[in-house]
Amino acid sequence: MTSGQNPPNDPGDRTNEVDDVDIGPGALLAEKSDAVCRMGSLMLTSGTGSYRVKAAMGRVAQALGIDQIEAQVSLNEIVATTRAHGTFRTQVVEVPAPVVNADRLGALMRISLRASAGLTAATLQHQLDRVEQRRPLYPTGLVIVAAAGACAAFAFLNNGRWQECVAAGIAAAAGKCVQLALSRVRLNQLAIVAVAACAACLVYVLSAEVLRWALPDAAEPLHAAAFTSAILFLVPGFPLLTAGIDLARFDFTSGMSRLLYAAMITLACGMGAWLIAWAFGLVPTEIPAPDLSWWSLAGLRILASYLGVLGFAVTFNTPIRVALWCSGIGAVANLGRLSAIDAGANPLLCATLATTAVGLMAAWASQRVLSARITLSVPAVLIMVPGASAFRALIAMINHDPLSALANGLTSLSVVVCLAAGLAIARMVSDPAWISANPSWTQMPRTHAQQALRAHLQQPPQDDAD
Repeated sequence: MTSGQNPPNDPGDRTNEVDDVDIGPGALLAEKSDAVCRMGSLMLTSGTGSYRVKAAMGRVAQALGIDQIEAQVSLNEIVATTRAHGTFRTQVVEVPAPVVNADRLGALMRISLRASAGLTAATLQHQLDRVEQRRPLYPTGLVIVAAAGACAAFAFLNNGRWQECVAAGIAAAAGKCVQLALSRVRLNQLAIVAVAACAACLVYVLSAEVLRWALPDAAEPLHAAAFTSAILFLVPGFPLLTAGIDLARFDFTSGMSRLLYAAMITLACGMGAWLIAWAFGLVPTEIPAPDLSWWSLAGLRILASYLGVLGFAVTFNTPIRVALWCSGIGAVANLGRLSAIDAGANPLLCATLATTAVGLMAAWASQRVLSARITLSVPAVLIMVPGASAFRALIAMINHDPLSALANGLTSLSVVVCLAAGLAIARMVSDPAWISANPSWTQMPRTHAQQALRAHLQQPPQDDAD
């Protein structure tokens, strides 16, 4: 950590050490800088992207009387320089790997938007203390059930039958239990993901076989529909999509670190799934859509999409009112995407348009539910992740078929890129700060949603953590 200020007139004069003009501003700036950096670190560990972290830091810095703040934000590090009254301070903050917490993110956003001139560092630190002490909104059992429901819904959207959906739900619940248990003993995150993926895939295969034996007329399990669905709860959706948004703003420090982190988590997850797929000799097959009327299929798809997004939102500790809005957005957009693909439209174009619609609907809904846009958009997009093609790429790697692995892998990657691109396009359209390539973080324009939230928050600060 480095700090600097204007030199004293006489370095040999010891009275300058306690002079209010020379030392006072530096000490005051250090106190304010600590509070601003703590705001940034809590935002970062809640799972949000660099852009939102810098914006929140800039708002509280302006309220604290800091003239200018410059920050570099990566996945787990913040380097910030604050300037005020001829004094500057550069501070480095390291944070652990992010864990998505939408409730904490919303509380921090409310604090930053409420911040106004006259705010003191002590007051801000007290507000941050209360946010950090917030307990999870949902008990562990409900989080496990939500993960199971989301993965079962995803299995149906991959054209699975009810038996694959049940097996995927059971497997996801088992994998989530393993993930939570290993997290408590603080193992390496990559090891946790790999073991949880292996456990979920093993339980899926066993559950699918048990259901086949238990049902006299049951056909062979459609593993391509649900094998990867069972591990969808491990997909690093927030880092992956926020990486795309950061890269769209040419924030390569944050974007590349998030992208690499997401790739490493996905690789660990894939290794666990690969081991089970190899051990049981799974074979990929093309799965047709269920033989139902358009209205029946559309109704089931919108229900599955709604429940799937709701499950993901609960696992991200999203307040229930926000989660319900998020689920509606995801259900509408995903139904339109799947219907267009069935009609012969390009899947990449469908993915881009669907997530653009999600971003725009989230921008509109964030003014109604007074929530951060990212908590409305990311869970809604996760339900569109291409599970079937990822499974085929995995099996092709096991079978030493590089051409098929490359083709299916590129298909999956292309869809994911389009999902992130759609969110970036929506942000460019609806956020005035995106017009500026290098905004001043202490003088940023507010979106309509932020203005609505700020107007709503004209009440005592202690309500933020209630």
